[in-house]
Amino acid sequence: MRALLQRVSLASVTVEGEVVGKIGGGLLILLGVGQGDGEAQVKTLVEKIVNLRIFGDAEGKMNRSLLDVKGEALVVSQFTLYADTHKGRRPSYTNAAPPAIAEPLVERFKEGVAGYDVKVAGGIFGAHMQVQLCNDGPVTIWLDSAEL
Repeated sequence: MRALLQRVSLASVTVEGEVVGKIGGGLLILLGVGQGDGEAQVKTLVEKIVNLRIFGDAEGKMNRSLLDVKGEALVVSQFTLYADTHKGRRPSYTNAAPPAIAEPLVERFKEGVAGYDVKVAGGIFGAHMQVQLCNDGPVTIWLDSAEL
């Protein structure tokens, strides 16, 4: 699994003109599921993300986690995180898991984050979405479960 984290002061996702998920301060998590991913990758990423110390403390140092700041999470499925651009000019997405596998794992990821008493909002799997955010910092971090 791959996740692109953006520390935000607010974020929302809109589908067909309707806001379907929004948060205040916390993390926008763009989440991609790859071929062969399963429960182990979900658990690894959830644990890493909720405890990652990327929020400022009283001195402004990145020393506090999502849990410490009682932040929120907006999770948006994004298969394009598995784009392979090595050949040609059009990315290949063959490394992304098919929807029948990816969708339940995205839901398990959201449940895993919520299990830490974090407010979780989300987009709609497979829909064309518009994501708005105010990146706080800016702080943007890439995680790949294969590298953790």
